[in-house]
Amino acid sequence: MGRNWRNKSGRSAAGTSGAGAGTPGTPRTGAGAPRTALAVALAAGLLGLTGCGGGGDNGDGGESSPSASHADGGSQPPAPKGPDRVGAAPAVVPSVRDWNAVRGPGWERTKYTRVVTDSGSLKDEAKLLADELKVDVASGPARTGDIELKRDKKTKGGREGYALTSRDGKVTITSAGDAGVFYGTRTLLQTYRAQHRFAEGTVHDTPDRPQRGFSLDIARKNFSADWIKDRIREMGDLKLNQLQLHLSDDQAFRVESDTHPEIVSTPHLTKDQVRDIVKLAQSRHITVIPEIDSPGHLGAVIDAHPDLQLRGAGGQTPRGAIDISNPKAAKIVDDLLGEFADLFPGKYAHAGGDEYQALMAQNPEETYPGLAKEAKDRFGKNAKIQDLATDWLNDRAATLRKHHKMPQVWNDGMHRGGVVKPTKPRQVAYWTGREDGEREPEEYLKEGWEVVNMNDEYLYYVIGQPNNFTYPTGERIYESWTPAVVRGTEAVPGKYAGADDIVGGRFSVWGDLADAQTPEQVASGIRLPLAATAQKLWDPQKPERSWNQFVKLVNRVD
Repeated sequence: MGRNWRNKSGRSAAGTSGAGAGTPGTPRTGAGAPRTALAVALAAGLLGLTGCGGGGDNGDGGESSPSASHADGGSQPPAPKGPDRVGAAPAVVPSVRDWNAVRGPGWERTKYTRVVTDSGSLKDEAKLLADELKVDVASGPARTGDIELKRDKKTKGGREGYALTSRDGKVTITSAGDAGVFYGTRTLLQTYRAQHRFAEGTVHDTPDRPQRGFSLDIARKNFSADWIKDRIREMGDLKLNQLQLHLSDDQAFRVESDTHPEIVSTPHLTKDQVRDIVKLAQSRHITVIPEIDSPGHLGAVIDAHPDLQLRGAGGQTPRGAIDISNPKAAKIVDDLLGEFADLFPGKYAHAGGDEYQALMAQNPEETYPGLAKEAKDRFGKNAKIQDLATDWLNDRAATLRKHHKMPQVWNDGMHRGGVVKPTKPRQVAYWTGREDGEREPEEYLKEGWEVVNMNDEYLYYVIGQPNNFTYPTGERIYESWTPAVVRGTEAVPGKYAGADDIVGGRFSVWGDLADAQTPEQVASGIRLPLAATAQKLWDPQKPERSWNQFVKLVNRVD
């Protein structure tokens, strides 16, 4: 997946720090409407919040955890004692898109505070927040000091939008969906960590893009289940909602398999570990997307089945490339796709399609005459190997659709022209413009494909920095990238820049030189870039905070 460029030239994945400055974003509408002058001042820190007794942002207005007598309604909490003034804007990553501050005491955690909900579907969200704040969960009615979680279909922003109202010492979080309520709890929790209270006012917040994610290569570099879980918790706080796991590559296949145990490497994740990962992700409203990449990047499969190795006229055996004219190859991959469709129950699955070495030869038909003959036999005299590869990916997409998945594929598996056309529905994960026969993102958008932005210029953390890749910086993402910047540093035309065409994006870690960094170094290296990506996927507009202010905020809310 774009990590194995060999004997190919191309610009660095990160480029120079100033590239792309001034890239246009998506116009803000609805809940993301321009903030009032007051709100802008608040976000910039021009208006402070002083807590009860003058503690301000540095004093904890809360008290010890409540006893059971406080949780069962036996004691009535006093009225809020905070000052009647305008408080600080919420401190949260990504920043809220609309904040309406009013005068009042705000909310703070006290010994009376409870998380209150009468919605059965929100009990998990309530328990999580209560555990984080060290308070109890209770049923309504809510009272002073409480945090109330509610489902309300009238809340703007769909299932991920939410409203958070802080009034008279009580916080109410509402959304049309459980995910939106969860995101509201993240806004409250982060602000509490940073300010020890929540000012009087109302938040209306909703993401700009429906897909906001992180992609992790667990094939080339082994990451423990605990390490992955830590990233899921981090993602949840950042309101990211997709974790893509790259399971197959030339170096290893790292998830237990019942259909083909012979291909599984050591170490690997057991299915029970995967189920725990998926369960934790679901509790944070994160979909885990499995990627079984084919027809390239299958070295681990070929090691167990050498008869599937693609061979050229001169004896070439390109690494990881299977012979797509061999029916056995299709059966093995379909077995795996079907098996993992149940293990990963989310809406999406990734079928790969990138960097098939047969198509990267200078003359594919001369180099791999067996594939060329098969293409003509199947699809007519004008067919080429790219048609055989397109048909291969069509079949894998069809397998995923049979398992009720929306297929996603890499952009260099979607070829220009040809006799065989890619089938729909599917989504195109655009990562590079450096492949042979490169196609601009606009081509896919004009053809009506939904695009997931995985721009290797900004969003690729390639361990060891091979092939001109350099570690991306959060600052460059924060200041120069938006979801509309799909390739290089230039945005696509405005008519294609919206969420209907570019449905989201993901920051990616690839394990090309796996031993170049420890898992701990990777976690540290991606912390700020991942936060910056989350900010720009939630709101692609030019941020109000400077980069240095953003870094300080990340450190305060973590």
